[in-house]
Amino acid sequence: MGYWDLEEGKDCVAKTWITTKVATAIGLVGSAYHIVAYPPETAVEALTRATSGTATMAAMGAIFGMATCLSAQARDAPDDPTNYFIGGCASGIFLGARTHSAITGTTACFGLGTLAMFTKIGKKEGWRLTGPPKL
Repeated sequence: MGYWDLEEGKDCVAKTWITTKVATAIGLVGSAYHIVAYPPETAVEALTRATSGTATMAAMGAIFGMATCLSAQARDAPDDPTNYFIGGCASGIFLGARTHSAITGTTACFGLGTLAMFTKIGKKEGWRLTGPPKL
């Protein structure tokens, strides 16, 4: 069962678990690329960087999943794209706090919130980025 198969505003733990797993995988891949692009001097430094990047992404995924689901419950509007903006913004704020930068947090809040909102709108309206055109 995938993320989009679960009902919005219900089963927050399952939705959060899925977003956490996906974000962790993205964090692992991103950390691997970072280690290859900027080789560390020691194995401990490589492990520290990989752990830090992966944990940050996992936390962002968990925050997104939980904030989106709780927002849908609290606002009593389960299918509203605003819930996704709130979840993306919450993840961006965490990133700003993690990097000790208000500019990063503000920018990430707006950027991730907008991306998440348009993802939800696209899913609702059937937007497609790949595949043959609908005729």
